[in-house]
Amino acid sequence: MTAIRLRALIAAADPTVLAGCYDGVSARLVQQAGFQAAHMSGFAVAGSLLGKPDVGLLTMTEMADAASRLARVLSIPLLADADTGYGNALNVVRTVEAYIAAGVAGMHLEDQQMPKRCGHLAGKTVVSPDEMASKLRAAIDTRDDAGIDMVIIARTDARAEEGLGAALERARRYRDAGADMLFVEALQSPAEVETVAETFRDTPLVFNASEARPPEFTLDQLAEMGFSVVLAPITTLLSATKAMQEGLTDLHEQGLHPDRLATMTSYDDFLHLVGIDEIDEQEQRYS
Repeated sequence: MTAIRLRALIAAADPTVLAGCYDGVSARLVQQAGFQAAHMSGFAVAGSLLGKPDVGLLTMTEMADAASRLARVLSIPLLADADTGYGNALNVVRTVEAYIAAGVAGMHLEDQQMPKRCGHLAGKTVVSPDEMASKLRAAIDTRDDAGIDMVIIARTDARAEEGLGAALERARRYRDAGADMLFVEALQSPAEVETVAETFRDTPLVFNASEARPPEFTLDQLAEMGFSVVLAPITTLLSATKAMQEGLTDLHEQGLHPDRLATMTSYDDFLHLVGIDEIDEQEQRYS
């Protein structure tokens, strides 16, 4: 059902903003804030789970497990980063099966070489367009065989290594291979974003409003260009990190003082956020 809802959001006139989440608390907060769908990025999972950068260290099972935890908390659709599919086309088959079992509504696959790197890091390399197209066909066949309408998004990271023209041609190849949406990553100017939008007017597009760089467009401008999905992948991660740094600095430098609690979510509010009311109701029902 969540895949059907995600497709409806993609087809809507205005772009849908997907806020990023990486654990149960951030997932609950995204949903509580009123977002209609959520996004799980490899950058956020690597940082929160491993305390490491997004340089291909996460395994498929770690990412699928993370997606499963988020999907169990959320009642809104979850779009999950599937990196390179974690190998060749056969590995992609297993990845799609695992993501379907996890309950995700959509996933994006990229054409980087393994080990991949965050889209905004230097040093990325890409596989051949033929290899990526075969991975997409494997993903689509696996999804169709399962009878699940999960959204398959093709991401290309070729801009940095091969130039914009090559990235556009790869995106055409991936659309022709059957991808539901296109995601041309790490474009280098507003003019390049506009070129992608104009080139693929007939294809649903993803825009990555990554917090790795200052914002270049408003939502209204992205809507005018025709983008269907806008990702804000690490808002929760970076916001939480700053808040924790400030709270810990205060504790270390000022010690225990009465104003500390005013800067935090209250204990009771946190319990309500993570579902203590539902737990209490269950205990009463079954005791």
